[in-house]
Amino acid sequence: MIALIQAGGAGTRLKSITGDTLLKPMVPIGGKPILEHQVISLARSGVEHIWMVCPGHTNQIEDYFGDGSKWGVSIHYFKELIPLGTGGALFYAAKVFKEDFFLLFGDLMLDIDFGRFMKFHKAHNSIITTFAHPNSHPYDSDVLVPGENSKVVHLLSKKEPRDFYYENLTNAGVYVVSKELLDTFLDLDEPVKMDFEKELLMPSIYADGVYAYRSSEYVKDCGTPDRYESVGRDLEKGVVESRNLRNKQRAIFLDRDGVINKFGNFVKKADALVLKEDAPGALKRINESPFLAICITNQPVVARGETTFGELKQIHDKMQVLLGERGSYLNGLYFCPHHPDKGFEGEVPELKFDCDCRKPKIGMLLKAKEDFNIDLEKSWFVGDTKQDVQTGINANCRTILITSGDPNPDGKYPNAKPDFICKDLAEAVDIIFKEEGVN
Repeated sequence: MIALIQAGGAGTRLKSITGDTLLKPMVPIGGKPILEHQVISLARSGVEHIWMVCPGHTNQIEDYFGDGSKWGVSIHYFKELIPLGTGGALFYAAKVFKEDFFLLFGDLMLDIDFGRFMKFHKAHNSIITTFAHPNSHPYDSDVLVPGENSKVVHLLSKKEPRDFYYENLTNAGVYVVSKELLDTFLDLDEPVKMDFEKELLMPSIYADGVYAYRSSEYVKDCGTPDRYESVGRDLEKGVVESRNLRNKQRAIFLDRDGVINKFGNFVKKADALVLKEDAPGALKRINESPFLAICITNQPVVARGETTFGELKQIHDKMQVLLGERGSYLNGLYFCPHHPDKGFEGEVPELKFDCDCRKPKIGMLLKAKEDFNIDLEKSWFVGDTKQDVQTGINANCRTILITSGDPNPDGKYPNAKPDFICKDLAEAVDIIFKEEGVN
């Protein structure tokens, strides 16, 4: 596997740290330049050849990394005498690369299982595969709009006004690029300044050739002092490395109604969804910890014909927008639309069956386990009913019951005993962090 790193950033927004001469990718975090963290992550995944696009006026990157043998890789350099934008250097790559490759930008702190990323790319025969994840500020990020089978159908620019709800699925700035895309440069006699997103990514989206690789792994922009400090804290706490999907993950599974949003009756329209006051802050604490935050929810309103899949998506998009406005997010969201009982007016017959995903069965948790490499026995389930508690027990998770409603409305789970009982998600996070020794 090979990688191309755009390493020419000047770090204008980090002048207080870089001074007048230090390139942004060379800013130290945890005693190493940002760029070195990228090289280490690539090498661990078996990437053998790394090409770096460097500015022509300085050799500070070449002087530090040399031929790459210190890190067990072979490092080569493209020198930009004139800045070519985020896409222009692919002209040089087209002359050298004979296979699909990773494209990274040098101001990102990351730790990724690149082999898993490439496997997804190959399976989808993608022109460009973009690393996609939720973040704590989707309102000022480029957001991907996914269609079926992870295909990207649109990219919402952070510069576009948004008066609608959308999924918190941001474009992280890490890609797998196909050799097919490079072939578009072969007819050029010389490099041309080019914007990767506008002139390569967007046309590839409209050609149905871009797919979103969803991952909970750590990728964060270090481009502002606040984000630089935040990344430093994450690195010190071990969050950066622990999120790599080579490692078994720990999750806090969350019921939706009564835990994240207020629950008086089933939420059937987006207008009816209201977050619980403690939920955004509690989720933000989970986001800053080694745990993943994953919502697991039964939504029988779809099978009963009271809500459509489109309306349910609007509800979940609203929830993610509201959480994002408060600086928090969910790493994953799984719902069961089925219901075993027939006889409801307007019900959807094809959804009326005894499925494997409806809680307290653990089909949704098993899917999350596969997607995020989760160790269920080291995870927790937080819900406001004994059905949730029984779900956690069935999956060998530790459990917490929140006392915000009737814990056992249908009396089916009298023997479901939670490990802890508390009043809300904020208190549940306190208990979990104390039990797990998380600061």
